[in-house]
Parts: sequence; C-alpha cells; structure tokens
Amino acid sequence: MALVNPLDPNHDIETKKLAEFFNETLGFCPNSVLTMQHRPAISKAFINLNKAVMANEGRVTSALKRMIAWVSSNATGCRYCQAHAIRAAERYGAEQEQLDNIWEYRTHPAFSEAERAALDFSLHASQVPNAVDAKIKDRLYKYWDEGEIVEMLGVISLFGYLNRWNDSMGTTIEGGAVESADQYLGKHGWEKGKHDGSLY
Repeated sequence: MALVNPLDPNHDIETKKLAEFFNETLGFCPNSVLTMQHRPAISKAFINLNKAVMANEGRVTSALKRMIAWVSSNATGCRYCQAHAIRAAERYGAEQEQLDNIWEYRTHPAFSEAERAALDFSLHASQVPNAVDAKIKDRLYKYWDEGEIVEMLGVISLFGYLNRWNDSMGTTIEGGAVESADQYLGKHGWEKGKHDGSLY
C-alpha cells in the first residue's frame, strides 16, 4: 500500500470536476490526485497548475511537453511518472519512432535538433545539483523563444513536484500506465518498483 491511501474519486466534488482533465491526458484520474485530495486545496491547485503548464501557447507541442516530462522523471528515477509521461506522450500524438526510441533521443534521427535541445534542458534541469549552464542556454535560444523556454521549465518543475510526491508516497500505479510503460520502456528495464502497491 502507498504511504497514504488515495480517496474515492467522489470525495471532493470540485476536485472530481477538475480531474476530468486527466480523462483526456491519461484515460483515468491518477492515484496521485486521489491522494492529494486528503487536502482538497492541494488537489485543486495542482490540477489547475497542471492545466496551465500543459496548455499550448506556442511551438512546444503537447507531445514534446510529455517527452520533456519523461526525461525529467527518468533523471529523478520516478517510475510512476515515467509511465504516466510516456502514456500521455502516446495519447498526444508523439511519433511511434520517438516513443520507441525515447532513451536514445540524443542520437536517434526521429528527434530534431530543437527537440534534443529541449530534452537536454529537461535532463540538466532535473539533476541535483542543477546542471543548466550557458551551453544549455545557448542551445535553447538557437531554437526556442523565451515564452517557450518558460513553458518547458514549467513542465520540468511540475514533474519535479510529481516525482517527489509519487516516489515518497509510493503511489500505486494504474493499469493503463503500466501497459504503456511496458510497451515503450520495458525493454530498457522499466518495472513498477515501489509503485506496485506493496512498498509500505
């Protein structure tokens, strides 16, 4: 079981209505949100932040945002968020070749130089200590404007929160997320880990 049990989806009606957003992104309401609703102000604020961060304002596509999330979650080791990010990337139209080769984004021809710059930014920004430097900045500015960089860092920061939340919580992973992770990440050793419901 997780550190704290998720509550019934009907526990907080405002959270339930806001959480309809996840039916589009994932096909289900995540157990992380159902756990956050122990304090509904947190679940509602999180969903609204998620919606703002994932809104399309420029050329940073929904699929790229989810791949940025995956790189960030992979860097921090959160298997729950890795699975959710790759599932959402799939649902938002990431190319099959990109999904199959996300681990090799730096060299695989399915990724453009602009996408590589964005994904490297995610990798460096997610490390502790933070590794964003002038070289990363220069590469970003070659392909992206400041508003787009803000969007990317919004995704990275949102998943920083989620990585801490779900790895500390040992959030039980949902079947749909497992299915996507097995398909795209299993060949590289992805497994449920502490998110199989038996950590605590």
